[in-house]
Amino acid sequence: MTRSLWTTFGRHLAAFRRANTGNVAITFAIATLPLVGTVGFAVDYSHANTVKAAMQAALDSTALMLSKDAATLSNADLQTKAKSYFDALFTKPEAKNVVVSAAYTTTGGSQIKVDGAADVPTAFLGVIGFENINVTGSSTAAWGSTRLRVALVLDTTGSMDSDGKMDALKTSTKNLLTQLKSSATTDGDVYVSIVPFSRGVNVGKSNYNASWIDWTEWEAEPPYMATWLTNSSNKSTWDKAGPGDSCPFSSSKTGFSCVSNPATGASSTSSIPSSGTYSGYICPGVDSGGKDGTKAGFYYNGCYTSTTYSSSGSSATCTGHSNCSCSGSGNNKVCKTNNGYFEHTWVKNARSTWTGCVADRGSTTAPGTTAGNDQTATAPTTSDVKTLYPARQDIYCPKAVMGLNYDWTSMNSAVDNLDPNGGTNQPVGLVMGWHSLTGIGPFTAPAKDPNYTYTDVIPIIERRHAVLV
Repeated sequence: MTRSLWTTFGRHLAAFRRANTGNVAITFAIATLPLVGTVGFAVDYSHANTVKAAMQAALDSTALMLSKDAATLSNADLQTKAKSYFDALFTKPEAKNVVVSAAYTTTGGSQIKVDGAADVPTAFLGVIGFENINVTGSSTAAWGSTRLRVALVLDTTGSMDSDGKMDALKTSTKNLLTQLKSSATTDGDVYVSIVPFSRGVNVGKSNYNASWIDWTEWEAEPPYMATWLTNSSNKSTWDKAGPGDSCPFSSSKTGFSCVSNPATGASSTSSIPSSGTYSGYICPGVDSGGKDGTKAGFYYNGCYTSTTYSSSGSSATCTGHSNCSCSGSGNNKVCKTNNGYFEHTWVKNARSTWTGCVADRGSTTAPGTTAGNDQTATAPTTSDVKTLYPARQDIYCPKAVMGLNYDWTSMNSAVDNLDPNGGTNQPVGLVMGWHSLTGIGPFTAPAKDPNYTYTDVIPIIERRHAVLV
């Protein structure tokens, strides 16, 4: 019985080994697995790629929108806005675990970078162990690699005081300031200097101790005096001029008048003060006739004192003084003028009384006619007086300059306060505008970042038209 059972089992086992009628179905089933995987991968990958494309579009738009105000946002606010913009644009609800982040930098210009990532669930690849496909994207918006520096050179001469020209200048200048401000994404993208000019430029009277000022002409005795006194009639008038006498100058002779205050020349006077602090002072005033050819043009930078000449001692002498006589001898010798004649001594004003104006650089008598220092951006040096800015005592000194800055409120206020006065000297305005950009003399220019390209511009806004340099 047992033998028969084992015989039957062996026979069936041998038959099973020889059977091959079902192998096609099994082989097909096994071969289907990679086929299904390949088709599934194509379907799932195509879906993931669609999500990635939508993510990239949303990241691009988010970066552009953030660029408008990224410079003014804290990092936390930047992340919040990035997520808000992205969520409004990315409409793929099947994406899971969505993450978006933003970073703002100013290296080599301003730029905002937005990164995103998400998981896309699979429909077929799960059978081989891939439940999700991770998709990522990144977008960068860059701007501001060029920075602007502008010197506004403004004509404030007397000719602007008619036909509404000064009001027009103020309006156009303030409109330009508004445009420049709006073009700046961050502080320092745009710097502006304000340079009003007439016959001179006001660099600020508080700078009277600055080493870049040339005081040679400002402190000197008026050069016309040497020529004027060669006339015997003038000499006689001058020698008799003392306290209470008439001013020895008249416009018909010299173009000069007398003023009552040597510090400010606040008012003209027809007679020499006979009492008070300035008794006996003869102070040259405005060169109303234009007869003085020097650059200073105007005085109020000193006065002559009128004192009765008297000296004593063994070395006393009348040399150089008319109507003078001496008596006695040795240490008892006395020399003095007769009949009320006076000794006149030039006394320069304190530099602190300077109004703040400077003239063109160059020689001490006139600007250079070739490529002199009035036409260059050579830095001033005390070893070469021609590189210094000559002080100019101008009663029509314009408003003070403003160096490069981005204080838009102060600049608008400065423009509002402009007033038209004085003659015209366009070159000094242009040159000082140039110097404000280069940062020499009265000006300090902020260092330029090598990661940026800078454009320097000088618009000259004057009575006829605006000129761009």
